[in-house]
Amino acid sequence: MKKVEELLKSGVDEGYALYCDHTVLRAYTPSSVVREFCEEAVKYGAAAVCVNPVHVALVHSCLEGTGVKTATVIGFPLGANKTCVKAFEASEAVKDGVDEVDMVINIGALREGDTEFVYNDIKAVVDASGDAKVKVIIETCYLTDEEKVTACELCVKAGADFVKTSTGMGTGGATEADVKLLSKTANGRILVKASGGVDDRATAYTMLHAGASRLGVSKVPQIVEDDTSIVSASKKNQPPKF
Repeated sequence: MKKVEELLKSGVDEGYALYCDHTVLRAYTPSSVVREFCEEAVKYGAAAVCVNPVHVALVHSCLEGTGVKTATVIGFPLGANKTCVKAFEASEAVKDGVDEVDMVINIGALREGDTEFVYNDIKAVVDASGDAKVKVIIETCYLTDEEKVTACELCVKAGADFVKTSTGMGTGGATEADVKLLSKTANGRILVKASGGVDDRATAYTMLHAGASRLGVSKVPQIVEDDTSIVSASKKNQPPKF
């Protein structure tokens, strides 16, 4: 993978895909659209395709041998599942061939200062994930800066691979300020993933420049081609109208 600095300096369009998890998590998503996301990810060379646990086996079969990773979400989107349930979800995803898991912390526990609970919650998923990389979603839109720093430190302590800004289902997504704060706090001990609202080339550039090493997006073609008018799988995946 190219270094972010090289990508930003060279402006090589296709390089953006290397930092993108092509993500499709809406409740109304059919398997046919998941397959289209896989096809787009392979075509553009994305880092991973991120789907709900029910689609992990399908995505693994579609991506096997392509170099694109299979990713899923755990305790998504609220993070309020019991720890044992999150750990079970992660272990089942491993059985289905997952390479990376994006878990949501218990946001309420963090806000009330129960750092021991949050640490144990993360650690249980890390342990259950085996060799799969773990990205920890802290849902920054609900946290103070102090809580964001605490969450990042807990991710490092628990052995996670990434701290991730958002689910994309909350009241806000990734911001440049949050990515910079998490990157500064991580200080190379853990990577940062920016997710939520990264829908175009300019925003992707901003997040990478701020310190993100991975982007959670649903619009890899639009970002790579720098053309928001492209009709990709994400534009086809709209809620049904009755």
